[in-house]
Amino acid sequence: MKTYQHYIDGAFVDPVEGQWFDSVDPYRGEPWAKIPRGSKADVDRAVAAAKRAMTEGPWATMTASARGKVLRRIGDIVEREARHLAEVETRDNGKLFAEMYGQTRYQPEWWHYFAGLADKIEGTQVPIDKPDTFAFTTHEPVGVVGALTAWNSPLLFVAWKCAPALAAGCSVVIKPSEFASASTLEFAALLKESGLPDGMLNVVTGYGAETGAAIVEHPDVAKITFTGSDVTGARIYSDAAKQIKRVSLELGGKSPNIVFADADLTMAAAGAISGIFAATGQTCIAGSRLLVQNSIREEFTARLIELAKSAKLGDPMEAGTNIGPITTPPQYQKVLDYIAVAKSEGARCVFGGNPATGEGVKGGQFVEPTIFADVTNTMRIAQEEVFGPVLSIIGFEDEAEALRIGNDVIYGLAAGVWTQDIGKAMRMSKGLKAGTVWVNTYRAVSFMMPFGGMKRSGLGRESGIEAIREYLETKSIWISTSRDAPENPFVMR
Repeated sequence: MKTYQHYIDGAFVDPVEGQWFDSVDPYRGEPWAKIPRGSKADVDRAVAAAKRAMTEGPWATMTASARGKVLRRIGDIVEREARHLAEVETRDNGKLFAEMYGQTRYQPEWWHYFAGLADKIEGTQVPIDKPDTFAFTTHEPVGVVGALTAWNSPLLFVAWKCAPALAAGCSVVIKPSEFASASTLEFAALLKESGLPDGMLNVVTGYGAETGAAIVEHPDVAKITFTGSDVTGARIYSDAAKQIKRVSLELGGKSPNIVFADADLTMAAAGAISGIFAATGQTCIAGSRLLVQNSIREEFTARLIELAKSAKLGDPMEAGTNIGPITTPPQYQKVLDYIAVAKSEGARCVFGGNPATGEGVKGGQFVEPTIFADVTNTMRIAQEEVFGPVLSIIGFEDEAEALRIGNDVIYGLAAGVWTQDIGKAMRMSKGLKAGTVWVNTYRAVSFMMPFGGMKRSGLGRESGIEAIREYLETKSIWISTSRDAPENPFVMR
């Protein structure tokens, strides 16, 4: 069993208090690695290193173009090591290797994109309305960043958060989820080769209430970026506000995936299945509420059931597996509890609805892909984030009702629309209160496109040009070119 260490100031170090905890392979249900249990003392060491590296180290004086070259090398190294990193992630969080490998192969694009953006951060000369005055703005790094990442796609979130932060000139202290920390530590082991100065990126592992809270509360951490549940996000937001810290939050979702009668139903059915059962439903953008126009609802439900029957549950490392285990025991129980609640509220289970058993299913954390019909939008299964392979089918009559139901949740992360009517697609895209709307596709992401939520799904944006602004402060600079003293020094000019 491998024993990991924190990564602080360019070196792997033991936790100050000398404690570790097991990381469990969700497929086998067995411990496979030991992860350092961080404490406030470990966070203090990491933040001190990050602050020193950012303000006194070579990163502070390096040109933006030179910083960009370092980020590009990080991307190149991730590209080279993509298979190894994906294998570690799959072992740690139980998600399909095909998905994790797809992510690690695509992650270099974030590092390359922000490498190119590093020297495109430009200030502005303002044609100010004051005589004999030269006024301009600059953009400066906000400070040390605390990056708290989720267990479902650890390294993808590292790229989303750390590439723009480093491009902006910030240093970072990462706290990965205690349920999936190993891949982030494996990534950190590659950084020396890139030439990233020591201390610019640090990894401290541990529990959220201990290590995560210490990062959020540390006075030298200027910004927090967090991916996780809305409940934890609200608590982080509140704690960060006590010190007026900048915060970016990518939180939960209860995304509507809306199918109109005029859609290509073959494509829509595939998109609906992918939207909820890919990643075992353990994604914030899962299309867990499937809104289907009433005139096709019965036919479309039958299509979905046939597709769901073909899903193979088993070893996430095998190419033929479609659905892997639930990552954590608490999440597994939560999914089963929501299935029970849905049945008790009158939703009709037309497929699945039980713990999964059978050949290839190990570890005791598999749930059958589950489809509920006759769901109303007031049911808990339609209002609360399940984070598992559970689909709720809700009928609607027309565009107006689809919009009303689609928007009638506290979340606003994403939405899908399936139609061949471009006017309808545009109207729905405008009317849906979601940070991302997909039309005739689902779960597409890119390093070029901003990603984030509305309402209780979060604050700020990741990816695209907007992401780097989350890590910058604007400074206004006034220079007087006048040779004359003011007539009255007590009056503002």
